[in-house]
Amino acid sequence: MGRLIYTSITSLDGYVADEAGSFDWSMPDEDVHLFVNGLERNVGTHLIGRQLYEVMSYWDSLPPEGEPPATQEYARIWQAADKVVFSRSLPEVSAPRTRLERTFDPAAVRALVEASDDDVSVGGANLAGQALKAGLVDELQQLLSPVIIGGGKRFLPDGLRLGLELLDEKRFANGVVFLHYRVLN
Repeated sequence: MGRLIYTSITSLDGYVADEAGSFDWSMPDEDVHLFVNGLERNVGTHLIGRQLYEVMSYWDSLPPEGEPPATQEYARIWQAADKVVFSRSLPEVSAPRTRLERTFDPAAVRALVEASDDDVSVGGANLAGQALKAGLVDELQQLLSPVIIGGGKRFLPDGLRLGLELLDEKRFANGVVFLHYRVLN
């Protein structure tokens, strides 16, 4: 049985994007990128919202040749995984290994995770918030960037209260800190 994991790069004050929707402040260096690749290697399916689908579509068509090693590896990892996009407004998906779901059904997500031999990732703050509130998320992986942006799209939804157990932590030379928690509730 897989685990449902929410992983994101955030600002120190808990945002995944600033008020303009930009996340250029969070671009990982080679060391952090290689570490993220290690986190993603065990993911067989990504559950993502429309906005994250649009951002990640870059990786679906990126030819790995000519890119830095971490970028090449991430492109291969992303392209090898299945994706489920949750959107009411997106007319269709065109990326390989990708299907479209109109509604977030907690029972269907639970069944997908339980049937999976690999981990399942939930991405996009809104979709992850729904999964967290439904009690589906097993683990949180947060990469804290050494920046405060003062507002924007929050990593965690308001009103959420969870007990957590710290499983791992790692500091990087560029100031990023990785935190890995198991959800207890």
